[in-house]
Amino acid sequence: MSSLLLFLLSPLVLGQAFALDFRYHNNHEMERYLVQISSSNPDITHLYSIGQSVRGQQLWALALGLSPRRHTVGIPEFKYVANMHGNEVLGRLLLLQLIDDLVRGYRGNETWSLQLLNSARIHLLPTMNPDGFDASDTDCVYSQGRVRAVIGWLRTESFVLSANLHGGALVASYPYDNSNGGSELVGGASMAPDSDVFVHLAKAYSHNHATMHRGNLCSDSTSFPDGVTNGYQWYPLAGGMQDYNYVWAQCLELTLEVSCCKFPPVEQLPALWAENRKSLLAFIQQVHLGVKGRVFNGSGVPVQDAVVEVKGRRNMCPFKTDRHGEYYRLLLPGNYSFTVTYPGHEVLTETLSVPYGPDRYSAMKHDFLLRRVPATAGGVPLRPTSANLTPPCNNTLRLDGGGANTGPSWAGLSAGLAMVAALRSLIG
Repeated sequence: MSSLLLFLLSPLVLGQAFALDFRYHNNHEMERYLVQISSSNPDITHLYSIGQSVRGQQLWALALGLSPRRHTVGIPEFKYVANMHGNEVLGRLLLLQLIDDLVRGYRGNETWSLQLLNSARIHLLPTMNPDGFDASDTDCVYSQGRVRAVIGWLRTESFVLSANLHGGALVASYPYDNSNGGSELVGGASMAPDSDVFVHLAKAYSHNHATMHRGNLCSDSTSFPDGVTNGYQWYPLAGGMQDYNYVWAQCLELTLEVSCCKFPPVEQLPALWAENRKSLLAFIQQVHLGVKGRVFNGSGVPVQDAVVEVKGRRNMCPFKTDRHGEYYRLLLPGNYSFTVTYPGHEVLTETLSVPYGPDRYSAMKHDFLLRRVPATAGGVPLRPTSANLTPPCNNTLRLDGGGANTGPSWAGLSAGLAMVAALRSLIG
């Protein structure tokens, strides 16, 4: 344990109340606040580091929920990330205020907080770029500094829904940010297979915001109908974080531009928190869209890496069960045909009628029970399943335009999926 953390945990420091007032807290003050609120509420909070910045500063994340230290089967994982760019600072303040709000609400037995923390595990990373914050100034358009430790974070937690908070505009942006120049391009937008869900999620934020839903009110920006935009249609970006989360981590993520000014004056902070508070809470609640459950093999054991596909949604990397055998599919209400494949088992297809889950703080629960098949049937080799034909999707792409892309290119991956589709048609 670092000497700084030992100091922060000392009774002298913890005995002093930290007033979370409306100002920009430096990294030391932010760390002190997170340590204090975690140590004071160990039953519903857990403070942990996802790594270090380039200059060696800890990247602190706070998990809130009934089981904050570890995942609970059936409880979805949610995250907010802020301050990715050093001088886009409002999101940093919003997340600290959100932490304070959630804890106070829970301790006060307020229904809204009890329902959120009882039904989801919420991770908040107030600063992804503490180095950039240290180097930033208070100019509204100046930008510098990026950190990429989130990649490792995504490998340790199976996040279902996420948003990263930025500044410089007032809009909720959704994937894709990039394009292969293929069929995903529709009317100038690069549309993901789950675009209907993404549009709903974006509107869930913008329509609960005091002004975002009116379209962009920033003087130097485009007009955004309903306060939402497709990322690519706004401006193309290779290796954006919301695309990375969606394609490689099965986590539906939005980019939330929460203020026209990247570094708003201090006197505006209370009003900006009031404008965003309802949206921040409503967006967390959307983690309960769709359907969730587990996939069990022929022996009744939950299995990892079973492919869970929804007809009509050809994800670049298919959604698979995690190490607990769980799957989560965010879907709008309706009837959906699911296909579940796992090596050595029969392909299972079921149609589910999915209700609207957020109002009940729970997605529909449905487990898939697979049947084992022999390696050969009647002397004829068993047909390969889609799980056997799916290309690997555990690559590392660059985030936010920086760093080397060590995985296959967007075009190469699209071509790989086209080959899979052709093979499927050949084998029936």
